[in-house]
Amino acid sequence: MAPGNLHLTVKFLGEVADGRIEEIVGALTGAIAGVSAFDADLEGLGAFPSAVRPRVVWAGVTTGAGAMGDLAGRVDDALAALGFAREARPFSAHVTLGRVRQPGRAPALTDALRGGAGRPFGRLRVARASLMRSELSPRGARYTELAAASLGAVGGGV
Repeated sequence: MAPGNLHLTVKFLGEVADGRIEEIVGALTGAIAGVSAFDADLEGLGAFPSAVRPRVVWAGVTTGAGAMGDLAGRVDDALAALGFAREARPFSAHVTLGRVRQPGRAPALTDALRGGAGRPFGRLRVARASLMRSELSPRGARYTELAAASLGAVGGGV
């Protein structure tokens, strides 16, 4: 995955009509108001739905996971008020590293994921929130930032 595509997802919305973007940005602006920037330590590897049948490969978040969870909860609440379904599963703080092109059993990848358990990968500063559009293609995902705002900013738009 290209470094610019690495991201921390707090809420996946699915297909959204362009006419709803402005109200989503407004809800997100309110949701992040007063949330300060924080550090996130990346440690360990894993996959969704599992290391045995990986579809999405991720690095876990240790320090900063609580702040990410709080942010995800605020975003979930704000978007539920607009009619978006609440998250059914507990939030899992992670950085998406890539998608597996041909999902299924991949013993070499499973071994690599297990070998990365507990391995530290570094720290990143979470200083902004973005509303992103993702488009999947055979060559991978393409991400487009639709709006962004700095965490800790007062009165800024997403």
